[in-house]
Amino acid sequence: MTDDAYLFLLDDAAATLGVPPAAVGELACMETPAVRAWLDAHEVTATTPRLRLVPPEDTAAVPEDAERLPVPLGDEELSRLRQHSAPESIARVEQELLAYRDCTDGRDALLGRALAAGVPLNRIVELTGEDPAAVAAAGR
Repeated sequence: MTDDAYLFLLDDAAATLGVPPAAVGELACMETPAVRAWLDAHEVTATTPRLRLVPPEDTAAVPEDAERLPVPLGDEELSRLRQHSAPESIARVEQELLAYRDCTDGRDALLGRALAAGVPLNRIVELTGEDPAAVAAAGR
């Protein structure tokens, strides 16, 4: 397995391997000189239907004879690629997990602020569903 995602060209645009880069959203690598030169050399654009992108863990699935280029992706870009690469049922659950992460970001700080503001511990527990020990620990 490599640490880079791969851009590659399929022989058949109807194949389902990989994700069209445009579906993933804006990718910084698409504007790099290396990618621009590679696209130009193969006379394709970023929206060519045969152009696909796979995450690092799926690079073994790229056909050996396919024209390919390793591309580094940022964490957010890689997360979006993986989400688009996953089956719909998994992608939905991953979306819920991301929402959960976003919702719980800063949790301890919020619990600490609530305690410091004078909200009783039992009321915080009631409002949040958090364990009383976790609420108390956030206030320390």
